[in-house]
Amino acid sequence: MDTRTLMAQPLTAEAFAPYGEVVSSAGRSGREINAGTSLRVELREPDLLAAGGRPSLSVFRAQGIALPFAAQVVERHRLGSQTFLPLAATPYVVLVALGADAPDPATLRAFLAGPGVGVTLWRDVWHHPLLALADGEFAVLERAGPSVDCELVPLPDAPWMLRAE
Repeated sequence: MDTRTLMAQPLTAEAFAPYGEVVSSAGRSGREINAGTSLRVELREPDLLAAGGRPSLSVFRAQGIALPFAAQVVERHRLGSQTFLPLAATPYVVLVALGADAPDPATLRAFLAGPGVGVTLWRDVWHHPLLALADGEFAVLERAGPSVDCELVPLPDAPWMLRAE
């Protein structure tokens, strides 16, 4: 079996921009609220309302995986974005790709998200289901509605072996 290797790079807002948004206040300005005890940092609005959608907030209990990891499949949500927020110091890998009809292997990237940093995946971005590197819980904000919004496909040229740099 021929295996492709993909090195997980550190998650940065610039590198992740084609796929989504890094959810963090780092490097962003905001405004003081709550009598100066907090700084409110605005992020992009979630994209959840298409086709009669509504916001759905869940907690995913993730079982940790070990690297290297053989990735076989990806999914996408065509009607809305999906946001993952670790509820503790749980590092995780975000495997993403672009492509209109199928994942384009040339755009396949893996990012290592450090503890306390979330991500929002844009609608139509192919991604692997949650890959926590330790057991942990994640708050997930996504679209719920009358239409099922999850398309699961095999990764082209699978498996792809994910490794840390």
